[in-house]
Parts: sequence; structure tokens; C-alpha cells
Amino acid sequence: MRFGLFIPQGWRLDLVDIAPADQWASMLSLVHRAENQAAGEAVPGGEFAWTSAWVYDHFHTVPQPTTEATHEAWSLMAAFAAATQRVRLGQMCTCMAYRNPAHLAKVASTIDTVSGGRVEMGIGAGWYEHEWRAYGYGFPSAGERLRALDEGVQIMANMWRTGSSGTFEGKQYQVDGALCYPQPLQQLPVGDGGAEVPSLPLWIAGGGEKKTLRIAAQHAQYTNFDGTPEGFTHKSSVLEAHCKDVGRDFGEITRSADYNVVIGQTEADVAERLAWIEAHLRKWAPEKAEHEINTWRNGLLVGTPEQIVERLQGMRSRGLEYAITYFQEAAYDQTGIELFEKQVIPELQ
Repeated sequence: MRFGLFIPQGWRLDLVDIAPADQWASMLSLVHRAENQAAGEAVPGGEFAWTSAWVYDHFHTVPQPTTEATHEAWSLMAAFAAATQRVRLGQMCTCMAYRNPAHLAKVASTIDTVSGGRVEMGIGAGWYEHEWRAYGYGFPSAGERLRALDEGVQIMANMWRTGSSGTFEGKQYQVDGALCYPQPLQQLPVGDGGAEVPSLPLWIAGGGEKKTLRIAAQHAQYTNFDGTPEGFTHKSSVLEAHCKDVGRDFGEITRSADYNVVIGQTEADVAERLAWIEAHLRKWAPEKAEHEINTWRNGLLVGTPEQIVERLQGMRSRGLEYAITYFQEAAYDQTGIELFEKQVIPELQ
């Protein structure tokens, strides 16, 4: 199993106790931690810990909008690309409608060259209505948002592979000869012959069963959806059916899920960390704190290292190959991350 680490960027109110002028240094230190672990420097047996570092593509905080900083995803991607050499870099996930897909293809390709070929392209239809309306995007129906995702993925993939959008006349997007140079450094196989062409790994995020998972079956190298045992199994079966329908090998798609992690050496340590999270949320997001606290308490990866290993082994048996983890306290306290690195990850590699 591979593991990714979300870097606190403010979106989840995870930088609020750090002065704005110091927030970049905090983020960079955690990216460097993932970078060092990606080289296998501090994990028993020399195994790699973090395959990738991740950010969210959002503009306003959750669980409620505030004036606290939320650092923009693709700006961070470019900065992280220049500041690292080994760890892979992704966003879970970019909202298609926030940027024209031809422009986004160019941005992602440029950052891939800066990084030396380490970009993971997470993409989804978007959901945060407050952001949409605040930035003047309106809030189209789910069907229109999914249509934009489908069309946008096609435009981006074509631009990466050929260097040009060609002429695309869709209902949501129209492009005619948009150029994409430099092309990505990464090479991915396409078609029955498996010939490699410039492209970026596409992570189609979301579990919509009629549209999103069908788009994933057609275009994705990775999916990201419900990480609960029952939900993951069900979504996987839906994805497999779509793959059969479109003639895609289900085994070609790596399935991933995101997880909030609350880890402690003992159950008392876990309870203490949960209490800190509860106090933090009640202070900074009082209107939505109760729901968010319940989400944390009921998370799959809440427990001791032994408990978390057992649950992830169960998920691996269901087909989970990639877990992307989030630690609420990461900007202030890295002991939970260290415990996860030393006592969970080696047991699943």
C-alpha cells in the first residue's frame, strides 16, 4: 500500500495558530518531512514512508467560511515542485470549473516540468457552493458540473498527449488549437498497444455512480472515493461494472481513499488527541463544530497503531491500494505523523 500526506494549507483551519508570515515555513517543513521520508531515511528497514504530498483545491475554509488563510492549491504545487526532488505532488482534488481546462492543462504541464515529472492530477466536479458563488462561478446543476468534468478531462488529456487541444466543441467548453508546450515529462501508456505518450496520471475523485465513476472508468489511472469498508466495496463494484461496459481493464485503475488520522500509542493518548481536535473546532468553527467532531470520532483511522494497521489491512483486502492521510494537528505537533510512519506504514508495505 502507498501513502500520501496532506499538507496543512489553512483550508481545514489547520494553520490558525500560526502567524500569516510564518505559515509558508510551516507548510514547507512538512513537505520536506514527506520528501525526506520518501527517500527512506527514517523508516525502519529503509522502506519509503510517504509516496506523495497533497493539498486541497479550495478558496474558503471549512467547516464554515472564515477570514483565516486558505493558500491556493496550484500556487503551492509550483512552490513545492521547486522545493523538493523526490516526493510526488498532488491535489485532492482540483475543481474543474475553477479554471478553464486548457489553461489548467498548461499550468499542470509546466509544474510537471519544474518538478521533474512528479505531478499527480486530481480532478473532480466540485461541490463547495459558497466558494462557487463567491467567486462568480454561479452554481450549476450536478449534471452540468459533471459534464464540465467529462469535457475538461478530454481536453486536458489531448493537450498533454499531442501538444494541442485541436478543435473541441462541447456544451461546456470550446477550444480551438490551444497549445500545451512544454508537454508533461511523464509518459503514460495509451491504447491497446500500450505506446507511451506525454501525460499526467489522472485521479478522478468522487463516488457518483452514474456519471463520475463512468468518467473514471473511461479516463482515470486512479480513483478516490468513500473509504469506509462497505462504501469502498460498493463503489468498487460500480466502477468495475462501468469498466466492463466501456471495455476497460478494471485492474488498470488504482483505487484510493482519504482518511482523517487520530493516532496514539494508547487509547488514552487517542482520547487526548481527540479532545484537542474538539476544542480546536469549537473555538474556530463553533457553528459547525458538532458535526465535524462526530466525523472525526467515527473515522476509520482513529486508534492505536495496532488498531489502525488492522483496519487498513482489511481495506487492502477490499482493493484499497493508496491511502491519503490528514492529521489535523500537523502544523503544531508531528508526533502523530511520526508514530504513523514508524508503526503503521511499515506493516503495510
